[in-house]
Amino acid sequence: MQRGSAPTGGCLTESKQAASDTGRMTIIRKRRLSPQPRRTLEMLRLLASNPHGATEASLVRVHGFDRDMVAGIVHAGFATAERETMNAGAKPVEAVRLRITLSGQNAIEE
Repeated sequence: MQRGSAPTGGCLTESKQAASDTGRMTIIRKRRLSPQPRRTLEMLRLLASNPHGATEASLVRVHGFDRDMVAGIVHAGFATAERETMNAGAKPVEAVRLRITLSGQNAIEE
């Protein structure tokens, strides 16, 4: 995620180990993502896996993402949203297509 705008809520775990050179105990902390940022990364990876992106409806209905989360990645600049018209049988249907941005791709790599 971008520096300064990464979702917070990481959980820290601690373990104590003896430092070999000083004989003192040192604390090693591992950072884990809470469920919200982890799901955000899942959505970004899903968008990155398809050059055409995904529709908002498929992200919400098929993959179970929250509409607020979808709006959040667009607002944060990790994805773009574009309204398009698709043919579903005889009727044209409007859909919102999301595509990952360079910032979103960089967030996956960090």
